[in-house]
Amino acid sequence: MAIYFTEPSRTFSEFLLVPGYSSKQCMVDNVSLKTPVVKFKKGEEPALTMNIPLVSAVMQAVSDDGLAIALARNGGLSFIFGSQPIESQAEMVRRVKKFKAGFVVSDSNLRPDCTLQDVVRLKEQTGHASVAITDDGTPNGKLLGMITSRDYRLKTDPLDKPVVDFMTPFENLIVGKLGLTLSEANTIIWDHKLNCLPIIDDNQRLQYFVFRKDYDNHIENPNELLASHKKLMVGAGINSRDFKERVPALVDAGVDVLVVDSSDGFSEWQYETLTWIKKEYGNKVLVGAAVVSAFNSFLVVSKSDVKADSTMYTFFVSLSM
Repeated sequence: MAIYFTEPSRTFSEFLLVPGYSSKQCMVDNVSLKTPVVKFKKGEEPALTMNIPLVSAVMQAVSDDGLAIALARNGGLSFIFGSQPIESQAEMVRRVKKFKAGFVVSDSNLRPDCTLQDVVRLKEQTGHASVAITDDGTPNGKLLGMITSRDYRLKTDPLDKPVVDFMTPFENLIVGKLGLTLSEANTIIWDHKLNCLPIIDDNQRLQYFVFRKDYDNHIENPNELLASHKKLMVGAGINSRDFKERVPALVDAGVDVLVVDSSDGFSEWQYETLTWIKKEYGNKVLVGAAVVSAFNSFLVVSKSDVKADSTMYTFFVSLSM
């Protein structure tokens, strides 16, 4: 169906922008860039707000977990691309949610039966000098000890030397308990002159590292977009085909908001997707449709309280309405 616009077409050269008056209150510190992400009723607070009005495209070449972390740390929101297997996308969401500003999941871990050769090889792979020795060699295994570059000398120590012979054992480590704040962790680091602080749970299982340098990075990002438990916010793209399998996996992974990634807003498929999510999750899941026409989105608009005007626009439909 063709749509005819009767208004005259305009070009930039036809407009003259007249600057307004600037008072002494017109300062950067007094400007708020907070932007609601979902629809909300007048007088109420939006369910989701960004600290800066910036989101990333739901594209494979753009929005992965790396960009999601970087954008959220600066106050924006990324939608992880959906053109990938469900578990792969859910794992990207989990990696974002596991990231805590200043709290780093260890990527340098070895078992106690490893040798100095394994330490050298791991350092070459990751570039990190701090290595956690856990019972199973995983990031969340039981912490048995730590190795730093100060614990060995390549010129004199044999490469087959067991790590248990030169690591700092757990009983000699300064550690923090899960639940402490970044500020508290930083105090421990400075009081004990540490470069990094292992964070463990009640079962002595490693959870995070806090590095001296990462605290400064956190201070430099005051606009971080955080959800509950001080975890970064992240969105994800879904489609109108496998949404019954993809949405539950993303929700379990901790996603904060979903968007139906489609170029056609005038689609019964989008309506079915939104309706199913509303039925299954009620107001617990925020989801929107991208590139929706107010003229042609009757399938969405007629089923909600959205008041459409006669302009073309992109919006998020909050299922809490």
